[in-house]
Amino acid sequence: QVQLVESGGGLVQTGDSLRLSCAASGRTFSSYGMGWFRQAPGKERRFVAAINWSGGDTVYTNSVKGRFTISRDNAKNTLYLQMDSLKPEDTAVYYCAASLSGYGSTSYNYDYWGQGTQVTVSS
Repeated sequence: QVQLVESGGGLVQTGDSLRLSCAASGRTFSSYGMGWFRQAPGKERRFVAAINWSGGDTVYTNSVKGRFTISRDNAKNTLYLQMDSLKPEDTAVYYCAASLSGYGSTSYNYDYWGQGTQVTVSS
């Protein structure tokens, strides 16, 4: 089992950057594929980015390609999401998630979720 705690959210302006972190408990962080999802007000939770256990493979939703970078540090049990060139449409609660069955864009493949961190981008 793993517990996930996100941090790094906040209120920023269009074009600014933020780095989200997701700290994982437990000794088996490197066994999990990891992902970031987001949920805007009144909308469903949606996939943002995912990374395999080693960090060697990543996948992004089209709207964040070239602006967001997912990475992980298995020695620190931490997942990151570097978000650059932020836009108002990036405003959402961001969740990290861990999967024992690989990684990808489908939320039901993830076994554990954090509580979320709010990101608000003003225009």
